[in-house]
Amino acid sequence: MTDPLTTEAPVAELVAALTAAGQTVATAESLTAGLLAATVAGVPGASAVLRGGLIVYATDLKASLAGVSAEVLRTEGPVAATTAEQLAVGARVRCEADWGIGLTGVAGPDSQDGHPVGTVYLGLAGGDHTEVVRLKLPGDRWTIRIGAVHSAVRELLRCVPAVPATLA
Repeated sequence: MTDPLTTEAPVAELVAALTAAGQTVATAESLTAGLLAATVAGVPGASAVLRGGLIVYATDLKASLAGVSAEVLRTEGPVAATTAEQLAVGARVRCEADWGIGLTGVAGPDSQDGHPVGTVYLGLAGGDHTEVVRLKLPGDRWTIRIGAVHSAVRELLRCVPAVPATLA
């Protein structure tokens, strides 16, 4: 049976691109609770590129495990662009990876701290590159969570250095 998590996102392409670039990835996940790392791990050969991940569903773990500033959590909250950025940096640093991905948001069924259901912040950190993408995803909890994973895969694939045609 094919891993169902890997069928709708270009995760095999991401693993191939990271492998060709000699780079690794780690995650710090809140609303996806490890789903992104599990999706990457579903690709044969992922062990060459997936360093690990931090599940930081609880707000206090965002600080203690991923290194998100207590001040950011107090002033901006767990669902914020700065939080996603610091999650990505924390995953990268703590797991000693080339790339870190941070995901935080609201999967529902209720809004959180004034953020509507479907609000997701995706942080990417690698080398001197750091960015945050704000997503507004429709659907139920599963659809939002899997949409966040698919977006993270596509966004990191966009950032990984292009593979020379002779290697593709």
